[in-house]
Amino acid sequence: MTPKQILDSFSETLIRDDRILSSQERSLITTLLQHAKAASGDSQETQEAVRKVIATAIGETVAHRAFAVLGSSVVDRILESSSLNEATGNRTSEAVPIRLGPETPGVARPTTPSGPQTPGVARPGPQTPSGPQTPGTPLRETPMPPSPSGPQTPGHGSTKTVVSQTSTAIAERPQKLEARCVVLDEFLAPQELAELTRFTLENESKFEVSEVLSPNAEKGVVNYDNRRSRVLMELGRHQDMMLERIKAILPRVLDKLGMEPFQVTAVEAQVTASNDGDFFHFHSDNGSEHVSSRHLTFVYFFHREPRQFEGGELRIHDSHLEAGEYVSEGSYQTIVPQQNQIVFFPCELMHEITPVKCSSEAFSDSRFTLNGWLRQ
Repeated sequence: MTPKQILDSFSETLIRDDRILSSQERSLITTLLQHAKAASGDSQETQEAVRKVIATAIGETVAHRAFAVLGSSVVDRILESSSLNEATGNRTSEAVPIRLGPETPGVARPTTPSGPQTPGVARPGPQTPSGPQTPGTPLRETPMPPSPSGPQTPGHGSTKTVVSQTSTAIAERPQKLEARCVVLDEFLAPQELAELTRFTLENESKFEVSEVLSPNAEKGVVNYDNRRSRVLMELGRHQDMMLERIKAILPRVLDKLGMEPFQVTAVEAQVTASNDGDFFHFHSDNGSEHVSSRHLTFVYFFHREPRQFEGGELRIHDSHLEAGEYVSEGSYQTIVPQQNQIVFFPCELMHEITPVKCSSEAFSDSRFTLNGWLRQ
């Protein structure tokens, strides 16, 4: 067999694997092709164009999910022997986050939702189409604590981090930290996304008020001036599923971030629900002694369809040391929450979550993330 025949055979096998494409997705693709043929009539040119668009989308989705199922080393060798270009090939630049996941052609990209504006210079960030729609069951509205007057967002070196490193570590920290991240689209299979959403909505009563850590503290405290949201700490099998997927692509993510491989000694994970007025001030994820071994942050976005909130953007700031604490340089990369998307970035980077606007205030309409940290 020629290399192309081997690749084609392997691709066909992947497409028939339910871990890569479910039977419902294969049925949907067949239906799309049939409708495209019927709509285009005898126009071979139109039919061919539609087939190419669908084939591109399927190929990228299959390749991405194969990373999680088979591991990156196997798929890397396959992609290197093919004529396909990596999704990141022309997307990496100094000002744009690195992207590994596929993009769906033919779908308009949403713009940044309206909401509170943050002073500073926005660096270009990813904006990707929404993922598969996941049915959910509306639940009772949950009373929330009074909304603060609004978080003060860092400008040009004026606002300091909520939790800072101890003075003994200052000499080891770089003077400047440049914002960078890796973004993956369509991270979970549709069934996994649906199950995670259902699990989250069914466990509303188990969510607790979010806390923040102070320097040298082992326990968090509730501080509505710095953070407002609710978290679920017991994730059951969903944490194991997420960890399995992350470990499969971790070498590739670290390479794109320019980080050295490391031994994962512990994993923390939680589901965070952010509703109307919720936010998280400018901070780092390893800024106190208790969490100093955190090395890599991940944030997986999901929500009930259709989305009922705006805002809640993840902003990763360029920052520098000032009087022993990191402050924003006024520029940042913005990641607008998108269904079934995951973001990775080093824990020391300063970041914030902008206020969420959710007019219904219903728990089921919240901005949800499965977020966590890999420790070294």
